[in-house]
Amino acid sequence: MTGPVRSAPPLPDYDAEAEEYDASRGGAPRAGAAAEAVLRLLPAGTGTLLDLGCGTGIVTARLARPGLRVLGADASRGMAVRARHRGVPVALADAARLPLGPGSVDAVCAVWLLHLLRERGQARAVVAEAARVLRLGGVLVTTVDKDSAHDVGSDIDAVFAAHLTPTPADASGEVEAHAVRAGLRPAGEALFTGHGQGRTPRGAAAALLAGRYASRIVPRGITARELAARLELLPGQDVPRAEPTYRLRSFVRV
Repeated sequence: MTGPVRSAPPLPDYDAEAEEYDASRGGAPRAGAAAEAVLRLLPAGTGTLLDLGCGTGIVTARLARPGLRVLGADASRGMAVRARHRGVPVALADAARLPLGPGSVDAVCAVWLLHLLRERGQARAVVAEAARVLRLGGVLVTTVDKDSAHDVGSDIDAVFAAHLTPTPADASGEVEAHAVRAGLRPAGEALFTGHGQGRTPRGAAAALLAGRYASRIVPRGITARELAARLELLPGQDVPRAEPTYRLRSFVRV
């Protein structure tokens, strides 16, 4: 019999995590793959790109190309400082309330952002705000189904299976519905590898307790500590399981 649903750990404090964030999330190889995939979905002639939830700027800095002006926005001061150290112009701003006028950019990207927006209406508001600042014919490029990309059929996934969030904020169908309501239409998609993100049991247990899976996993009838203990019983504690394949979708402003 399933017991009561218990609260998941809170989302990480990104100000506190800023210094070590890149190393814990796959570093340059993963960021480079993400940037290349975003660029594949940008129309020819894109002159300005806003990276929402740009974090430390590790992806943002890799998006810059001759003729393409790249800007960042993030709500975490610690993350914004790191991005500025990389030479990325960053606005300290909520992704749902951007300090930009209507139709002011050619493209907006949101890489690993929407899955974090767990409060009702947040993801829809961010997609609507992205649509507002896009010019006609501009595109929104965003990751979808981010957390479920880590479900690669491993023994770690089997431990987590009964505790997955039933309605992730970045579910592809939900994001598409938000986009259509905001005057965007589906345009394309791309896949890329999450280099360095193959989970280990030990790493998954630590990430669970640190709140890094809070957008995907809500322990049911068990505490987070008890769920982590199950991971600690798995073989190959430091052996990475398969790397995830992330999915990007693009939507054009019409």
